[in-house]
Amino acid sequence: MDRDQAIAHWRAAAEAIDWVRAPETILDDSAAPLYRWYSDGQCNTCYNAIDRHVEAGRGDELALVYDSPVTDSVAYFTYRELRDRVAAFAGGLRELGVGPGDRVVIYMPMVPEAVIGMLACARLGAVHSVVFGGFAASELAFRIDDCRAKVVLSASCGIEHARIIPYKPLLDAAVEACAHKPAHCVILQREAEPAALVPGRDLDWETVAGTEPAPCATVAATDPLYLLYTSGTTGSPKGVVRDNGGHMAALYWSMANIYGIDPGDVFWAASDIGWVVGHSYIVYGPLLRGATTVLFEGKPVGTPDAATYWRLIERHRVKVLFTAPTAIRAIKQQDPNGEGAEGFDLSSLEYLFLAGERADPNTIIWAEELLDVPVIDHWWQTELGWPAIANFAGEHFFPVRHGSSGKAVPGFDIAVLDEAGEPVPHGEMGALAIRLPLPPGALPTLWNNDAGFLEKYLERFPGYYDAGDAGYIDQDDYIHIMARTDDVINVAGHRLSTGRMEEVIASHPDVAECAVFGVRDDLKGQVPLGLMILNAGVDRPEAEIADEVVALVRREVGPVAAFRHARVVSRLPKTRSGKILRATLQKIANGEDYKVPGTIDDPATLDEIAPLLRGAGA
Repeated sequence: MDRDQAIAHWRAAAEAIDWVRAPETILDDSAAPLYRWYSDGQCNTCYNAIDRHVEAGRGDELALVYDSPVTDSVAYFTYRELRDRVAAFAGGLRELGVGPGDRVVIYMPMVPEAVIGMLACARLGAVHSVVFGGFAASELAFRIDDCRAKVVLSASCGIEHARIIPYKPLLDAAVEACAHKPAHCVILQREAEPAALVPGRDLDWETVAGTEPAPCATVAATDPLYLLYTSGTTGSPKGVVRDNGGHMAALYWSMANIYGIDPGDVFWAASDIGWVVGHSYIVYGPLLRGATTVLFEGKPVGTPDAATYWRLIERHRVKVLFTAPTAIRAIKQQDPNGEGAEGFDLSSLEYLFLAGERADPNTIIWAEELLDVPVIDHWWQTELGWPAIANFAGEHFFPVRHGSSGKAVPGFDIAVLDEAGEPVPHGEMGALAIRLPLPPGALPTLWNNDAGFLEKYLERFPGYYDAGDAGYIDQDDYIHIMARTDDVINVAGHRLSTGRMEEVIASHPDVAECAVFGVRDDLKGQVPLGLMILNAGVDRPEAEIADEVVALVRREVGPVAAFRHARVVSRLPKTRSGKILRATLQKIANGEDYKVPGTIDDPATLDEIAPLLRGAGA
């Protein structure tokens, strides 16, 4: 759509939001390329997510379901109950001096109090910055310092599988390292491991939550709702800003049109509130739409088994499940025949959405056959806040095309560019870029860093946002994301997608998951190296499987790929959001210095795999 069509589209979308003052200016381009949406509007996100549903007579309907296999507990919150708890906790934060514009860091496990804390900040007009629970103290300290948090909300511990992760010592170490000290830390005590409180600084959650309820503050549509720091696998984390007005309009539209969710439907985003998916589609999106959202404290396997997802779908009558491809691959690896789904009533499920990493066709086909519902890969980023490429369960459903993330979402004008910034023909791979202005809900800038925003995202292709991904658009306008730009490798002058090679490897019947990255080669510049995890129960020789995989890639991609090395590993190093740390693996293989990313799920995976990789690159 052109600019006039975009403005008309987002003017109509804004009508779904309850405004204190409805915006008259839809797109403000006075400071272009720093665009703002609804710049003269006034609103409150918490009011739209909770209070308005209560006032409309829907207070007794379910807002939030908390399901925690790691604590063997389930809890239900109506919209009225959630409003009352949020208002009371907001009152407690107000007594601690938190007001509009103040920053609050949230460092918590997947418990209802984390959602309550986020919404309480939104209620006051304060800016929350959620940090994934269990992040290293240094990562937490950086974020507290960067946003100058007035208060930190945390818990005594997190629980993962059979292990307890003490949060409080990590928080204490982070505060000790901070140049900027938060005035207070509010601690949720968990029975699994209570923590000692620091007198004068630390407060018990229940004490703060039992105060006079606070009303919803009026904020500008362009005021920040939250900061979410990029994962920081390379370079320093950057604070992505999300505003109030545009964020609400975009998420409400997406829930109805992309996910096909109506008020009262049950939506489950199996992610974490520490990531953008958790912000958009555990907390804000479903509640803005008036749906029921599921908060899950567990893992796709091991809590207690590979049938966990199917158990929850039956228990809560989930209509739409949104998870990462790595979660489905983990289930498939443990239960390759899908026997764990047998005996569960999955008739409520209408769609499975995947995002976070490229979904290989083999994984999608496996899930399609198991669940008998459309499995939809779609694409977006922390910076964008909501899907840019998708299918449309509520508006117009296109046939699923395996290997594609779907088509451009209205408001996102997507192009594939060459290194000179010129569009490439259909079917040709290049850099993915989005024409400015970005739609509502996308980042308007970085926290206190307009220059950094311009340099990182807008400088490479003037007039476009540089997504940092590589792919192509086919003749039918389906968009195929093949790899991060950095994961496109150059083999003897040929630019090749590691994503395509992973797609081929994953098609081998014995392979559960894989990663391909480029390593140095004296002759060809780079050659690909493939690592793979085998399905449970495979007892064939690993060397035999590796030879088959090499032959498969040579047949499907061609000898030009120079793919000769495939190695079996027990597990792959990943971030806590499930992304494989390909750049780190590449550095190890090339003998380069590397730092253990603060986002890593289990640092021991690097120790396990490093001996296998050293010397792989020439």
